[in-house]
Amino acid sequence: MNVSGLSNTAAAPHTDKLRAQATELEGVFINTLLKEMFSSIKTDSASFGGGFGEETWRGMQSEQLADSIAQSGGLGLADQIMDGLLQIQEASRNTSQVQVPVNGAYR
Repeated sequence: MNVSGLSNTAAAPHTDKLRAQATELEGVFINTLLKEMFSSIKTDSASFGGGFGEETWRGMQSEQLADSIAQSGGLGLADQIMDGLLQIQEASRNTSQVQVPVNGAYR
């Protein structure tokens, strides 16, 4: 992604906000993956103790780990989301109708 070509200095805070939202969305996705991964780990009284406390802790652990991964560069989803958002934003400035990219999930 190349946002350095933006000439308007007022666009910088807007792209920072888009970047933060894209990173947050990537964190939510990573959190979902981590929750599924942790749900496959067998926990019983012999290993971690099991129970409600462990279940709660695992949820918090996956959330914090996902946030750290996303803030550290993540999987690259935030970059792709940013590119898509900027393309849609640019298209809306150039035309009165926003055209959704054909290669997306919605055709």
